Amino acid sequence: MHCSCFDLEGPLSPHDNAYELMGLFPDGDKVFEVISRYDDLLALEGKEGYEPGDTLALIVPFLIYHGITEADITALADQARLVSGAHWLISGLNSRGWGVYCISTSYQQYAHRICQRVGIAKDKLACTPFDLDRYLGSFSKTELSVVEQLEREIKELRPVDDDLQIKQKLDRFFWSELTHTKLGEVLARIKPIGGGRKVAALQIFAAKNNLALNDWVVVGDSITDAKMLQAVDEAGGLAIAFNANEYALPYATMGLASTNLDDLDIALEAWEEGGRQAVEKVVKEMESAGSKGERNHFHWLSGRENLEQPLSIHKRIRGMVRRQAAKLG
Repeated sequence: MHCSCFDLEGPLSPHDNAYELMGLFPDGDKVFEVISRYDDLLALEGKEGYEPGDTLALIVPFLIYHGITEADITALADQARLVSGAHWLISGLNSRGWGVYCISTSYQQYAHRICQRVGIAKDKLACTPFDLDRYLGSFSKTELSVVEQLEREIKELRPVDDDLQIKQKLDRFFWSELTHTKLGEVLARIKPIGGGRKVAALQIFAAKNNLALNDWVVVGDSITDAKMLQAVDEAGGLAIAFNANEYALPYATMGLASTNLDDLDIALEAWEEGGRQAVEKVVKEMESAGSKGERNHFHWLSGRENLEQPLSIHKRIRGMVRRQAAKLG
C-alpha cells in the first residue's frame, strides 16, 4: 500500500487559517504578521519546548479578546479556495488505493472541513485541537486589557525591520506578563501540530499501517513542515516541497512549483512504479525539459547545494498561489 501525507495550508488550500481569522477584526492582519514573524524568530533560535506553528497558540488571547468563535473558523473553511487540482489529485490517489493523510497545524474546525472538501477522511487527519468557545466570556475587561495594550503597540511594528522590538515586546508579554494568569493557562493548553509534533503524528500514522518513514510520500511548503520533510528524506522516503519557502525547501527530496497540485501526479506514479529512484529519473527529465509558465517546475533537491534558482521559482509561484499568505513563514 502506498501512503501520502499532505500539509493543508499551501498544498491543499492557499489560505492561512490563522491569518484569515485575525483579519476578522480591525488591523488583525497587521498584528498577525508581527506574531508570525515572532514565531519564525523563536523557531530559528531553537527556543526550548517551542515548535514552528505555535503561532496558533500565541494568537489565542487576541481571538478571545475580539470574541472570535468556532463558527467563524468553520465559516472561513467553507469560503476558502482550494489549490487547483487538489481535489482531482486526492480523488485519483484514493481510487488507486493510496492511503491519503493530512497533518495540519490548522485548528480542527478548519482542517476537518477542508479535508472533507478535498476527499481526505477524518480518521486520516491530524490537526490542532481547539475548544475556543469554552473560553469566550470567561475573562474580565481587566484581564483582557493587557491584550488590548499589546495590540496597540505591535500593529505599528514591521516584520524584519523591527525584529528586535518584536522579540523584546512579545517575549515580555508571552513569557512574563501572562505567566500564572488565566490567559497564560489557556495558552499553555494549546499544542499546535507543527514542527516535531508533525513528525510524531506521521509516526503514529506509519505505525497504524505497519510502515516505516521511508515508505511515505510527504508534501509540505513552510517552516512547520521542515522537520517532517527532513525526517522522511533522511529515512529514504519522498519529501516534496510544493511552492515552498526558504524554511522548507532545503529539507526536501524534490520540489514542484506550480499553480496546479495535480502536476505532482507524474512523480507519484513514478513512486508507485519504482520508488525514489524512479522519481529521481522522471523529475530530472522534467527539470531538463524546463518550464517557462506557471506549472511543472520540477527540481531534484537531494544532494543539491545551491538552491538559489529553484527557490526563486518557488517564491514566484508561491506568491501567485498563496497571495498575502505567501509572505508568512
